[in-house]
Amino acid sequence: MTHPSPSRRRTLAAALALATLAGAPLVAHAAFPERSITLVVPTAAGGGNDGMARVVAQKMSQLLGQSVIVENKAGANGAIAAEYVARATPDGHTILFGYIGTHGMSPALQKLRYDPITQFEPIGMVCYSPTLMVINPKVPAKTVAEFVALTKAHPTSYNYASAGNGTAPHFSAEMFKLESGAQMAHVPYRGSAPAMNDTMANQTQVMFPSLFSASSHVKNGKLRALALAGPKRSSLMPDVPTLEEAGIKGVEITQWYALFAPGKTPKAVVDQLNKVLNTALADKDVARRIEEQGAVVDSSTPEALAQTVRQELAKWRGVVQKAQLTAD
Repeated sequence: MTHPSPSRRRTLAAALALATLAGAPLVAHAAFPERSITLVVPTAAGGGNDGMARVVAQKMSQLLGQSVIVENKAGANGAIAAEYVARATPDGHTILFGYIGTHGMSPALQKLRYDPITQFEPIGMVCYSPTLMVINPKVPAKTVAEFVALTKAHPTSYNYASAGNGTAPHFSAEMFKLESGAQMAHVPYRGSAPAMNDTMANQTQVMFPSLFSASSHVKNGKLRALALAGPKRSSLMPDVPTLEEAGIKGVEITQWYALFAPGKTPKAVVDQLNKVLNTALADKDVARRIEEQGAVVDSSTPEALAQTVRQELAKWRGVVQKAQLTAD
């Protein structure tokens, strides 16, 4: 074996030292990334998922030394974007900003043209946001108990909006109906934004969006928050009780968001993306920008995210069976 000369070793050492300076891109080897990375978001521009994705993409671009471009592919409750990434070249240059809908609820409800486990390589968790129960301010209820009583007294007068069949607002409302006995009909929309818009307009009366998506509308008085479908109260809305505190047990829905690469992406590339993602999430400004809007940064290993996906699929398949939900 030929060893490098002393001068060659000094040159290599100097190069390695330069690469570790603050602000140097976190690139494991020269082969990746070769070009810009496309981060596919399964919702329209301007929504909650899109906002989080752009915060993360901006920081990852700085760390990788290559642009991370956000591309929105909305529709079919995230299935269009997920299917697109599942079929992309597995080299790490096309990745998905997935969430509980693409990799938990929707696959549990219906047969899709992608497999959330076999056709993806988990990169890492990004953040999570509890689900918030909101009603139109014109509804004469100030508590969960009052709202449930209203729906029972007027069983054809109250409708709940969802972002579509198989989405978190859909599953949350159905779980709430099971546990509370509330009488309300389902009105599915193509996305969270139009569903919330119609709830604010009193076309529908109640919705279960993420705290991340709904917080600004609650603050400006266009929606009234009744309860949080989470394990504890939020520091953003300390006066809003949990559903359990309001007397409804068993309804805890945490909406999570994570990055995924196409299946068979090399482990070295996945690990590098995980390292860059976790470094981005550890940045105080990134965490602040995400947490200001009601989400909580929650990094993970690829292995931990894979386990979360398996657990979520099993959980929501059980809910589908218990509530006898269908995709129609």
